Amino acid sequence: MARKIKSKPFSEINVTPFVDVMLVLLIIFMVTAPLLTVGVQVDLPESNADSIQTNDEPLEITISKNGDIFIQETEIELKELVPKLTAITNNKLDTKIYVRGDAIIDYGRVMRVLGELSGSGFTKVALITKPLIE
Repeated sequence: MARKIKSKPFSEINVTPFVDVMLVLLIIFMVTAPLLTVGVQVDLPESNADSIQTNDEPLEITISKNGDIFIQETEIELKELVPKLTAITNNKLDTKIYVRGDAIIDYGRVMRVLGELSGSGFTKVALITKPLIE
């Protein structure tokens, strides 16, 4: 005389698959986030300089290993650099500008870009490097 035991519907939510999916997404975003921040791929030189803490996003000028110049991700010629920057910044000469140059390019190429920037009146120009690993 076996009795049938009536089972009640299971009303608890199993969150284990949800947590698994969230952890996988977290790992994916942690791996891909640094890759999304670099516009033009350059091999930065190393330096012991302190990092700059800032809240607003500065303009980035990149000099590739071929000597090509980019504002953010748009390639331009050296003679077009100052007029484009002036237009982008609405003639605000105190806009922060970061210059990223590949480690193997000619030092003179970087200095020509810096000379154009300082000659046009931009006052907040910084060079970007990667931390020195000893």
